[in-house]
Amino acid sequence: MKRKLLINKINMHLNNRKNLKKRRKQLRNNATRAEKILWNRLTDKQLKGRKIRRQHSFGNYILDFYCPSEDLGIEGDGKGHDSMDHSVYDRKRSAYLIRHGIKVIRFTNSEVVEHIEYVLGKIGDEVGD
Repeated sequence: MKRKLLINKINMHLNNRKNLKKRRKQLRNNATRAEKILWNRLTDKQLKGRKIRRQHSFGNYILDFYCPSEDLGIEGDGKGHDSMDHSVYDRKRSAYLIRHGIKVIRFTNSEVVEHIEYVLGKIGDEVGD
C-alpha cells in the first residue's frame, strides 16, 4: 500500500498535462466506433462502480480509457496498430506506463464491436470486486 501511495504522489504531475489538453479533446470528438461503444458501457461508473476517464493523458501519452482507482489503462487498437512501427511505439509506451505503476490492457476494435461482453468481462477481471 505504501508503494502505491508513493507512486501516486510521484505520478500526480504526470496526469493530464495542459499541453495535451487540445489533443485529448480532438481524440474525444473524433472517437472510433469501438471507443464510442466501450465508453457507452464504461461511463457513469457502470463497471463495478469504478470511475473511468476517457482520453486521459499520462506523461506524454494519451490513454483511450483510464481507471484511476485501479491504475488501469484500457486501449482499443485499430488497424494502425498492426504496423511494425506502431508495434514498437506501443511496447515503448506500455513499458513507460508500467514503470509508473499503470497496467495496460489492449483490445482490438473488432473485439470491442463484436464481443463487447467479453471485453467488459476482461476489464472487470482486472478491476476486481
